Amino acid sequence: MEWKREWKTLSWLVAGFLACYYLPIGNVRFDNAVMEALHLVKWYAQEHVLLCLIPAFFIAGAIAVFVSQASVLKYLGAKANKVVAYGVASVSGTVLAVCSCTILPLFAGIYKMGAGLGPATAFLYSGPAINILAIILTARILGPQLGIARAVGAIVFSIIIGLLMHFFFRKEELDKAAAQMALPEAEVSRPLWQNAIYFAMMIGILVFANWGKTDDTSGLWYVIYANKWLITSLFSAAMGICLMLWFHLPKWQVALAAAPPVVMALLFANHPTVAFIAGVIALSLLISTREDETGEWFKESWGFAKQILPLLLFGVLVAGLLLGRPGNEGLIPSEWVSRAVGGNSLMANFAASFAGAFMYFATLTEVPILQGLIGSGMGKGPALALLLAGPALSLPNMLVIRSIMGTKKTVVFVSLVIVMATVSGLIFGTFYSS
Repeated sequence: MEWKREWKTLSWLVAGFLACYYLPIGNVRFDNAVMEALHLVKWYAQEHVLLCLIPAFFIAGAIAVFVSQASVLKYLGAKANKVVAYGVASVSGTVLAVCSCTILPLFAGIYKMGAGLGPATAFLYSGPAINILAIILTARILGPQLGIARAVGAIVFSIIIGLLMHFFFRKEELDKAAAQMALPEAEVSRPLWQNAIYFAMMIGILVFANWGKTDDTSGLWYVIYANKWLITSLFSAAMGICLMLWFHLPKWQVALAAAPPVVMALLFANHPTVAFIAGVIALSLLISTREDETGEWFKESWGFAKQILPLLLFGVLVAGLLLGRPGNEGLIPSEWVSRAVGGNSLMANFAASFAGAFMYFATLTEVPILQGLIGSGMGKGPALALLLAGPALSLPNMLVIRSIMGTKKTVVFVSLVIVMATVSGLIFGTFYSS
């Protein structure tokens, strides 16, 4: 056995040496792909880590600490009422306007707390797929047919995928259910309504801090966008009040932690992200050294960050290298993708589903990308297939899912999304080919 290990090590060394030796530096496509990878990971770090992922990590940590395991098991556990479990999981995306990466800490939180595989994967799919803003934008730009088909398809998808995941791994789920039945009833330190309000404050921060710009100069969406940071600050202040009243943090400590973001907001009024960062640092310093449940909250949040963030950044780097940014070339020529998704054939729908599953789409960016592809000859069926597979999956997303629930379940989940998106696109394209 020892010599086998040595040969394996030698093989990796040789492969690494050959890759370095024949590195195609100077090749225009390769050099451009490397730059695209760096541009994409820089953009991702600037646009998504601070405002999307960090709040998501804190929410995930709060789920692990503040939400009793009994509550998770009651509504999402392996023995929970199926109508309630899948009903809640399948419409979660209407509240959480998040991308395929931001949903991961939240998925990891409920899965770690004992949520059944079916409801957890339904939540994992529905979070980014049933984004109410994306549905509205799809209907306005790409037409009501695609908008309605996307909304209905995403809800139905999440339920079917969850049920199939439960069916394929039913033996493990039965064993989990049996183990959960033996768990003692956990003590509840706060009433449910207090936890619900506190989570609403955190979700409000996540949603409004990431509220996208609209082309309109009036109307509700514009008013919200124009005041997004004021709304976010109100949610932050309410969160601080909750920490004092219900989590018993000393008032002077909370006030001291609130001072830096307030000062930064006044000094850098044109750069509100600075105040946001100051708030994150102040909150972390406030709770990280405590020995109570808020200290556990920080430890859990930090644990999710350590597990998920490196994989996401690596995945985004690889995705940029292969596919580039929207409108730019990676190692895989974009014309290959455009040519593959033309018309409404089975292969076109599969190509759209497969490419969409591995590409990274930030929230709402899939709509203008699809608009360009449709203008280049993409069929209505492949367009829907990409809408159903793309926002819910990405290469970075897959790497993290694998670290949470293992290779086998990840392969099955990804395959289900691709196959179902392909079939849905084929059916839709047959009836709406023009």
